[in-house]
Amino acid sequence: MGYKSLQACVKDLEKHGHLVRVSAEIDPNLEIAEIQRRLYEAQGPAVLFENVKGSPFPAVANLFGTKERSHFMFRDSIARVRKVMELKANPPAFFKNPFRYWDLPYGGITALPGRKWFKAPVMAGQTTLSQLPQVKSWPMDGGAFITLPQVYSEDPNSPGVMKSNMGMYRVQIGGNDFVPDEEVGLHYQIHRGIGVHHANALAQGKPLKVSIFVGGPPSHTFAAVMPLPEGLAEVMFAGMLGGRRWRYKRHQGHTISALADFCITGTITGFTKPEGPFGDHLGYYSLAHEFPVMKVDAVYHRKDAIWPFTVVGRPPQEDTSFGDLIHDVTEPV
Repeated sequence: MGYKSLQACVKDLEKHGHLVRVSAEIDPNLEIAEIQRRLYEAQGPAVLFENVKGSPFPAVANLFGTKERSHFMFRDSIARVRKVMELKANPPAFFKNPFRYWDLPYGGITALPGRKWFKAPVMAGQTTLSQLPQVKSWPMDGGAFITLPQVYSEDPNSPGVMKSNMGMYRVQIGGNDFVPDEEVGLHYQIHRGIGVHHANALAQGKPLKVSIFVGGPPSHTFAAVMPLPEGLAEVMFAGMLGGRRWRYKRHQGHTISALADFCITGTITGFTKPEGPFGDHLGYYSLAHEFPVMKVDAVYHRKDAIWPFTVVGRPPQEDTSFGDLIHDVTEPV
């Protein structure tokens, strides 16, 4: 569905019995993650934690906890995206049955990012890293992590949103030797989109500006995990699947996702620090290793911001549902 925000999604899920609220105080240190794991295992509803210990922001989990709920959130657009995949796999199909694809021009329009010239909702307020929900999933994790980030960067050799990369790279926001409220650890491989952008920035002798978005319409989160071909911007897929153009604003050299709930801006150079350990996908801890450090410039948030998170661990977990949804969307190809 074409949600304008994560708040609209939460209200819609609650209205249709897909979400419950928890008003009791919940500790983000291990407790909140264990609740999410049990909910997922039971194929339970999404849950909005209204009172997260140590943070003024509520948190939501298990949004993609079931295949049915994932399809429900995108019920107005998933069929259209599948048609795009059909034509990608077999272009002549359009001439055999053009009426089947009558709505694709609309999908093309929503895939084009739209720039906002006025102040974006995500910039309504500012906060610090330590005020964000400090979700720690497993006892030996190196600290708190963002587990549903949208890490955005642009290629210094070819800047612009149309050739940007937005990936779900792991982000450590506390613990280890990171300077509190000033540094985060970014975990990614050098062959990934942001790795290529980082290498090009180093070759130019310049820092790479990075924006980390959290929340926003659920299509934005899902776009960050989509295995798209190189050169196809995730922000375009976010607009197509969400039924609304991905809106952005330029601010002090950074690109800001206007409809995100949170946006952390900063820069990375060649400076590294140990990141991890982290309870990883295959049921073991990935150990601490040197990874790039992002120097944080600012942390923005919506007035009514909600912090979405998931828990990574031995399958099946919520990211298994991501895989199911990816298969459903891309099955024609």
